[in-house]
Amino acid sequence: MIFLKFLLHIFIFFLLTIVTQIGGVIYLFSVFLVKKNSEKKVIKRFLYFSIIYLIATFLVVPNVSSYFGREKIKDSSVLQAHSFFYKLANRNYVKPELNTVISKIAIDFSNKNKGIKLIYLDANFPFFDKFPLLPHLSHNDGKKIDISFVYAENERLSNKKPSISGYGVYENPTAKEFNQTEFCKEKGYWQYDFPKYLTLVTINKDITFSNKANRDLVNLIVNQKEVGKIFIEPHLKNRLNLSSSKIRFHGCGAVRHDDHIHFQLK
Repeated sequence: MIFLKFLLHIFIFFLLTIVTQIGGVIYLFSVFLVKKNSEKKVIKRFLYFSIIYLIATFLVVPNVSSYFGREKIKDSSVLQAHSFFYKLANRNYVKPELNTVISKIAIDFSNKNKGIKLIYLDANFPFFDKFPLLPHLSHNDGKKIDISFVYAENERLSNKKPSISGYGVYENPTAKEFNQTEFCKEKGYWQYDFPKYLTLVTINKDITFSNKANRDLVNLIVNQKEVGKIFIEPHLKNRLNLSSSKIRFHGCGAVRHDDHIHFQLK
């Protein structure tokens, strides 16, 4: 029984570390704060963890992250996280240079499309280069961010997105377009469309992918001199008539990028 409890603590530690970076350490601290023979120790540990985690996430981490060359994404009337989860899980940190670029793109895009916001998904954790932000392979240095595609409802642009998480609902290739997913999976890369299991429920099924708005958005990103690479699926690059050398194929070893745009600094 003791061994099973130990394994449970280890599992929770690793899960919270993978999801939030700081949660595992805070969990262990909250476990040691409560005596083993204490009444309602599970509830007490949960309360300690919740309080300490919230204080750390919203008061401590934003101030300490600057020592690691990162800062929180600056939300505004034209820029916001797809979900509060990304803020709660400390996945909204970037290099100051990238923060400036994101803000500029959001302002320019909103000026062209009144009322439409730039919606971001996963960025980076606040501390340590090379610390993985799973399930991503490269969001580990403060230079990368995922941006949601833009959709229309009744032929008018909307801020609505097709899934709770922001990931996993794809703009699939047509029969006449090259199917990169099929090609990669036939080569043995089974994980290529794995994010379809991470939608956390599909919503807003009446919205449609906007070719024009997404072409404009990618071109705005391309035009930022600080941006080095952009990842979207090859069939979308062709469909949207995009030709910049910054737009790359991410490789079959990653996951498909027809549910979001990834871009990064040079």
